[in-house]
Amino acid sequence: MKALPGAPHIHWRAADLFIEGVSADALAAAHGTPLYVYSRRSMLEALAGYQRALAGRRHLVCYAMKANSTLAVLQTFARAGCGFDIVALGELERVLAAGGDAAKVVFSGVGKRPDEMRRALEVGVKCFNVESEAELATLSGMAMSMARRAPVSLRVNPDVDARTHPYISTGLKGNKFGIAHDQALAAYRMAARLPGLDVVGIDCHIGSQITEIGPYLDALDRLLDLIEALEGEGIAIPHLDLGGGLGITYTDETPPDAELLVRQLLARIDARGHGHRELLFEPGRSLVGNAGILITEVLVTKRGSEKNFCIVDAAMNDLMRPAMYGATMAIVPCALRDGEPELWDVVGPVCESGDWLGRDRALVVEPGDRLAVLSAGAYAMSMASNYNSRPRAAEVMVDGERAVLIRERENIAELFAREHLVD
Repeated sequence: MKALPGAPHIHWRAADLFIEGVSADALAAAHGTPLYVYSRRSMLEALAGYQRALAGRRHLVCYAMKANSTLAVLQTFARAGCGFDIVALGELERVLAAGGDAAKVVFSGVGKRPDEMRRALEVGVKCFNVESEAELATLSGMAMSMARRAPVSLRVNPDVDARTHPYISTGLKGNKFGIAHDQALAAYRMAARLPGLDVVGIDCHIGSQITEIGPYLDALDRLLDLIEALEGEGIAIPHLDLGGGLGITYTDETPPDAELLVRQLLARIDARGHGHRELLFEPGRSLVGNAGILITEVLVTKRGSEKNFCIVDAAMNDLMRPAMYGATMAIVPCALRDGEPELWDVVGPVCESGDWLGRDRALVVEPGDRLAVLSAGAYAMSMASNYNSRPRAAEVMVDGERAVLIRERENIAELFAREHLVD
């Protein structure tokens, strides 16, 4: 067996691609394409890196479920002891439906509605990660109207460059997220005065797909400086939430191992005398990204004067990252063919020039073959749409030799079941 980069449980057995103990081609034959497939063992092994580093400390790993919010994925992490980082009411209800504990939920997001605040207070979330002074006032008022106190942490924007794609960099002054570092002290003073709030922590999240340790250490130092200033004023900060954002291997990236990253952060925390605090982390992509693939079938091969096009049945509505970010994701056949590879642009059938999954890929491919887009466990199904009135794909979870259908494929009638014609 030969594992693929970043995905030890997605591997070759001779000429066939396997997810754990199940053939990718067999799954596609049984469930159709496009098809998302996830390795449960890959998810749990990625989580174990965080858990090993944090063993013996008060901590909570909150899975950032925007990466993949499918119920069976949430169930997997809930059973492994995780909390959840949410950004919307629908995500909270998904956590509860999957058996997650509301008391392990942190509610992030730059624009929480009053009804979302109310529901989160009703079920008793662990913390609201607040991102503005206006939100502090609204949340305090809501809590008071319910005769409750809302636990709050302020998301501080440390103005640290995560050195990632500008769309997923969130810790700079020009980003919409968080409270500016130089305004955080005043915001905390306000939070401490408001009668409906309890200050329970501090939070930051500087971006996504980060492949270096340096930006994390820079952000940590700025947070610790702020904690020391706050506690000098008598405002206690029981927990420290360092967010998520650790990158994965899509092609040739070499992000630090999660356990190494956390241990380096802990060493800095201890060296500065803050090891007694509860520690929160919010990994998303690094837990699920390399655990998933998107299987697609080749419909047509089309040779042109400048480009060869391999047209497949998956499209930008199934995988938005290439069109949105120009993301490069590895694409491999589900069964190897003999022959000389040619360069192909792998594209979908959607009526957009931006509908591509990979450019200039060296493949030996014919119509009817199946391809797998790797590292599709994060921001694939969770960003999927019905553009061009295309039903969303099915999802399968593999655990050893067992494969379970965890989401049925949408059908055409479901696409307009809630619509109404006018008289």
